[in-house]
Amino acid sequence: MRWLKYGTLIIIIFFAVYAVSMSFVEENKNFTIEKEINYPVEKVFPQFNNLQNFSSWNSFFSKNDQLSFEYFTPYEGQGSAMTFHDKKNENISGDLFIRYANPNKTLRYRLFEGKQSNPYLIDVKFVADHEKTKIVWYIQTPKQPFLKRSLNLLTEDYIADQINASMKNLYSMLGNKVDKDKQRERLKFDSLMVENQEGQLLLGISVNSKNDKNALFKNIIITHNKVLNYVKMDLAKKSDEYGEPILITDADNFKDKEVSYFYGIPLSKRISISDNNFSFRTLNASKNYVIYYRGNYAGRIKSIQELLLKAKRDTLRSGELQQTFLEEPRDEGNTVIKLSLPVFR
Repeated sequence: MRWLKYGTLIIIIFFAVYAVSMSFVEENKNFTIEKEINYPVEKVFPQFNNLQNFSSWNSFFSKNDQLSFEYFTPYEGQGSAMTFHDKKNENISGDLFIRYANPNKTLRYRLFEGKQSNPYLIDVKFVADHEKTKIVWYIQTPKQPFLKRSLNLLTEDYIADQINASMKNLYSMLGNKVDKDKQRERLKFDSLMVENQEGQLLLGISVNSKNDKNALFKNIIITHNKVLNYVKMDLAKKSDEYGEPILITDADNFKDKEVSYFYGIPLSKRISISDNNFSFRTLNASKNYVIYYRGNYAGRIKSIQELLLKAKRDTLRSGELQQTFLEEPRDEGNTVIKLSLPVFR
């Protein structure tokens, strides 16, 4: 029994020492982390303001390939939100909200982990410096109960490590994006060209939509988010594992009251999929008449008519029109699309 008495005494002393030491530890933690990245704020801010972008490079989310995400409209800016949960560990979950957004200046996040009612308060400030951006993170951790205050001793170092890893991911991702932007600057818009297209494998969904006013483009945005989320979240594909989204439809159905189309994202090979709403579609290698178009989405019709007229003059048959979105469909008034019409005898 003596060892039991000594053991109990040691435990009492331990908790007494812990209780005294924790009285000097704050119930939550406030700290600031500053980083700088060699890209202009116009390139950097959208990666924070859009939660789909944010979750793709932020190490807190991207390091766990078992996380599943759900995003809620609006998909960027104040009022946007997302939930996440681990498909194998039900104890890992949470919600992220953007409570305030001042474009290119400030963002205010609220992060709830698990069933906690107290969130992380995260304000991020962006300071433009020519072609660089200083990013200042102001972080307040949730209040911890007395027996868990020791966690606050480790929180700052852990979050600092996460931000360091995240900034490396962001720098790499922006490097690839800027390279693409430079390539697009060299594109010749509104000129009809001939290109030989290699075969592609698309994963996507078939959709019917009204074709009046803004209904079609709004439907495309919804479809794009569904397909992209499935590829990125459910299939865990990284940005270098899939191509730019392609919309396939009859070339002259822009005159119809209702439009049927297939919207897919190119993948390198077939994989098993569990959602019956999605299917694969193969684009065969072909000779295409092509026009690169930039502007209001409705304005593409003139370019489509030009492609059809060229095929008719050359006495060629044409296949289904392919609309490759070189930039994600977000703003109907500012779309960047490659219009491709396969032609053959």
